[in-house]
Amino acid sequence: MAAADDLKFEEFGDGANLLPAPQDATAVTMEEPSLKPPAPRGLPRGSGREEDEELLGHSDSDKTELLAGQKKSSPFWTFEYYQTFFDVDTYQVFDRIKGSVLPIPGRNFVRLYIRSNPDLYGPFWICATLVFSIAISGNLSNFLIHLGDKTFHYVPEFRKVSIAATAIYAYAWLVPLSLWGFLLWRNSRVMSIVSYSFLEIVCVYGYSLFIYIPTAVLWIIPQKAVRWVLVMVALGLSGSVLVMTFWPAVRDDSRRIAVATIVTIIFLHTLLSVGCLAYFFDAPELDYPPVITPTPTQKQTAASVKAG
Repeated sequence: MAAADDLKFEEFGDGANLLPAPQDATAVTMEEPSLKPPAPRGLPRGSGREEDEELLGHSDSDKTELLAGQKKSSPFWTFEYYQTFFDVDTYQVFDRIKGSVLPIPGRNFVRLYIRSNPDLYGPFWICATLVFSIAISGNLSNFLIHLGDKTFHYVPEFRKVSIAATAIYAYAWLVPLSLWGFLLWRNSRVMSIVSYSFLEIVCVYGYSLFIYIPTAVLWIIPQKAVRWVLVMVALGLSGSVLVMTFWPAVRDDSRRIAVATIVTIIFLHTLLSVGCLAYFFDAPELDYPPVITPTPTQKQTAASVKAG
């Protein structure tokens, strides 16, 4: 007869441990080793295609933002439509100014600073500040050059403000408009041509002019050699921003047209800087006629005429 202890229930572990596995058998688990983590979408980081996309200003984040459809554009006759062009903070403006003064070789200015939120606030005030800087510095430069010359009569030339405003604002708007239309036209013929928006091109040109504000102040120095060194430095920095921005957009076009486009951009930029220096600071002496001092005989004749 079985003992009382033999009739008690015993607790066992998992059912899998009840049956000892053969030594030559392979343990089978519920996990499927064939399943692998999903591979990252897109091309590798170092691929040439992605480098071209970054250089030309494209990225997945840009496409996601554009396709999200969360932002609704207001009609152009409303105040909200134009308010979006000035929706930037001080940090963004200073960051874009720093990028225009210290360009990064091989990097696109639109891709780094502009594409997320192009604005007109910075370009408008940069051009306005440059207008008054050139006009005021030009008048001070002429005054210092003729300081101590008794035959020179200083007269402030307020017309320089209007001339500087016409030249700078025409350059900052008409040249981007022409370039924007040209890129659209070439894009219809060559599909790989990148066509920036008009606002992005205006933003690039506006911020590229910031370097001329301190340059115009330093043009007060009455030394032509120093002035030409300053204008070459400013031209090199601002011109490199334009070249690194627009060369990736036209390099897939025919070689002749691409080179001609970049040469035209540099030529117009050089014409503006050299023209401002030559007209406002190195104008010919004929523009400032000396004051004629009347002789004693002429003074007596004038006095007798008044007495008569």
